[in-house]
Amino acid sequence: MGAFVGLLAGVGAVLILRLGGGRSTRRRLRRSLNDRTADLLAQAGYAGLRPHQLYAAAAACAAVTFVVVGGVARTASIAVAFAGFAAYLPIALVRRRRSQRTTELRALWPDVVDNLASAVRAGLSLPEAVAQLGVRGPEALRPEFARFALDYRATGRFSDCLDRLKTALGDPVADRIVESLRIAREVGGSDLGRLLRTLSQFLREDARTRAELMTRQGWTVGAARLALAAPWVVLGMLALRPDTVAAYDTALGIAVLGVGGAVSFAAYRVMMRIARLPDDPRVLR
Repeated sequence: MGAFVGLLAGVGAVLILRLGGGRSTRRRLRRSLNDRTADLLAQAGYAGLRPHQLYAAAAACAAVTFVVVGGVARTASIAVAFAGFAAYLPIALVRRRRSQRTTELRALWPDVVDNLASAVRAGLSLPEAVAQLGVRGPEALRPEFARFALDYRATGRFSDCLDRLKTALGDPVADRIVESLRIAREVGGSDLGRLLRTLSQFLREDARTRAELMTRQGWTVGAARLALAAPWVVLGMLALRPDTVAAYDTALGIAVLGVGGAVSFAAYRVMMRIARLPDDPRVLR
């Protein structure tokens, strides 16, 4: 009897530990997803938005699409299929905006580095050199550096202001520049100007190479997207004929839609991963 009670106690302890570990794992996964979404929004230039707002927009798009398509086609299976694609639309738009903004900033960072190097050669302190980018830097980046200037005047804490600037910019190149300035401020040295000039030259060469590669692959990616969207455009046109789409209310029709949606999504993700150029990881965040 005692052995049986001990066995039950041991099983109960294991279940409790596994339950707690499962909750902890889910919590870590949720936090990791929120962190990745926050990085995506910051890199797209929407640092003021929160991950739950993006999720709410995706849910709203799915709900509106479900109601509209369901009202037109009178078929729940097709409405669910298009609602699933609509739910991904806000995320796809944010990803596209991030890609566009990254391309735009890649062409601007050399000018930022050149301005910093000129300010350092002119004898300005590092906080002054960074703050003057809010007035003389590239227009697309002036708001972030202007906020840095206001923040530094209010607090006087250069390192903390750099951290907030790095978070607002959300760019791996900005991380390198910020950390270079931080080291120069804390350690000192006379090689900062040479470092900035070398970094500027490297960034210009990298931007030129990436621009050539993106131009060459643009037509291929566009054709692949068109081929992916064509079957669903045809399905949308068929949805205007209730006698035709009635077949999709059957079990076989639902299975066809489910398999087709899964294959389309998987093919799109594989296509984008193959066509994507390697990005610089934010190792200095």
